[in-house]
Amino acid sequence: MTSNSFLRAARRTLVAGTAALVLGTAAVPSFVTPAFAADGPASVADLADRVLGAVVNISTSQTVKGTEGPGAVPMPQLPEGSPFQDFFDDFFKNRGGDKDGGGSQKVQSLGSGFVIDADQGIVVTNNHVIADADDIEVNFSDGVTLKATLVGTDTKTDVAVLKVDPKGHKLTAVKFGDSTKMRVGDWVMAVGNPFGLGGTVTVGIVSARNRDINSGPYDDFIQTDAAINRGNSGGPLFNSAGEVIGMNTAIISPSGGSIGIGFSIPSQLASGVVDQLRQYGETRRGWLGVRIQPVTDDIAESLGMTTAKGALVAGVIKGGPVDNGTIQAGDVIIKFDGKDIHEMRDLPRVVAESPVGKAVDVLIVRKGVEQTVKVTLGRLEDGEKLANGENGNTDQDKGDKAPAVSTASVLGMTVGELNDETRKKFSIAADVSGVVVTDVAKDSAAAERGIQPGEVITEIAQESVATPKDVMDRIGALKEQGRKNALLMLASKTGELRFVTIRMD
Repeated sequence: MTSNSFLRAARRTLVAGTAALVLGTAAVPSFVTPAFAADGPASVADLADRVLGAVVNISTSQTVKGTEGPGAVPMPQLPEGSPFQDFFDDFFKNRGGDKDGGGSQKVQSLGSGFVIDADQGIVVTNNHVIADADDIEVNFSDGVTLKATLVGTDTKTDVAVLKVDPKGHKLTAVKFGDSTKMRVGDWVMAVGNPFGLGGTVTVGIVSARNRDINSGPYDDFIQTDAAINRGNSGGPLFNSAGEVIGMNTAIISPSGGSIGIGFSIPSQLASGVVDQLRQYGETRRGWLGVRIQPVTDDIAESLGMTTAKGALVAGVIKGGPVDNGTIQAGDVIIKFDGKDIHEMRDLPRVVAESPVGKAVDVLIVRKGVEQTVKVTLGRLEDGEKLANGENGNTDQDKGDKAPAVSTASVLGMTVGELNDETRKKFSIAADVSGVVVTDVAKDSAAAERGIQPGEVITEIAQESVATPKDVMDRIGALKEQGRKNALLMLASKTGELRFVTIRMD
C-alpha cells in the first residue's frame, strides 16, 4: 500500500491496513490475576519484553511510472525568469515529474509483521502491506535492517510470507496459538508500528468473534478494542501466553484512527495458509464443486426443515468432485467432515481448510430426509478455472419434453414453452431446459422475489418441469398438500441456478 493510498484508505469507513497485536485469555499470574481481573491486567511488561523482539517493521518501496491522470499535479507554467522557477524545478524533480507531467515517482509504505521461524528467517505479514512492492525491507527492534524476499501470498486471506537471511544476526520468534480457545472478554495485546512508530504495545479484550466484514470469502475475524492504527497491518495479536492468536488487518473508523473497533485474522486460519505458502509457495485448498445460497425461513419450510440452517446447493459444477450425483442441486448441507454448518458462509471456510484429495462425510438434507454421503475433495485453485469456463448447469436428469402447450399464468408470472423462438427472444443458452418466464406482474409474489422475464423454471419443489402445464400441476399439488410456499429452482439465461420461494396464499 503506498503512502498516498494509505491516506485515501484512512478516509474510508473500513480501513484495511491497520494491524495490531492482541493478547488473549489464559490467566497468567504476571499478566492477569484474580485481584486485578475486574480492572484489567496489573502489568503486561514481562509479556511485552518477551515478544517485542519478534515484531518487525515492514518497509516497502515501489516505483510508480508516470504522474499523468487523475490526482497528478502538473508543473506550473511560470513566467520566464521567475524567482520561483528553481523552487518548483526542485520540487517536481523530487516527485519524479517534469514540466510535462511525465516521469516516475518512488513511493514508500510501512506495515508490521512478526518472525515465526528464527533459524529460517521466516516473517509473516499482510499481503496488502507488500503488494506490488519493488523492494521489501524488514526492520528489527535492535536497529538491524534486512532485505526480504517473497515466499508466497494469498489474496483471499490477505496473508504473505517473507524470508530474510539473518547473516549471523540472532532473531527472536513467536509461535501461533489456538484462536479457537479465545473467548469474548479475554485480554489481548497488540504490538506493531502505527504511523511508523515501532514497538508500540496496546492492550484490550476480544470484543467479538466470527466477524464477517465482507473483505473476502473466508471472513472469520476476531474483533478487538486494543488500539490499532495505520501501520499496524500484519502485526500479531497475542494471548496472555505470548502466542499469536491473530494477525491485525483492518479497522472501522470514520477518521482513519483507532476508535476501538479492529479486526484480526484468527491464527486457526492464518497458520494453515502460512504452512501452505512455506511448503508450496501457493495455497492448495479443498474444493467441493457446488454453488450455494443461504437457507431462509421460507426455503426451510418448503424443504420440510424445522429450522433454517446449513447451505443450500444451488448448482453443481460440471467436472467437479460431486458431478457424479453424490450431491445434487436442492440438497442442504448441514454438516461437513464432522463440523456443523450453521449458515452458508461456514461451508466455504471449512471446505477450504480441508486437504485436497481427502474423503469426507457430508451430512445433507435431501427432500426432507437426512443422509450422509462420502465426497473426495478436489483442489479449489483448479476448480476456479473450471468454474469460470462452464455455465453452472448440473447433470441431473431433466426428463423428456412434453408437447408444446399454450402459456399459463401462475403466481404473478406468465410462463411459456422454451423453444427456438423464446430462446432467441431472451438469449437463453441451448443447454438450459425448463419453462421460461415471459412476463412478471408488477407487485406480484414473483416480482417481490426478484424473478425476471427470461429466467427459466427448471424445478418446483425439487421436481423438474418441462411445460407450462407441469408448472400448473405442481403448484396445484402443493396447494392440495397445504403448503404455503413453492420452492422454485430458476436458471439464468446462461444457466446459473438459484432457488427462490414464493408464497402461494
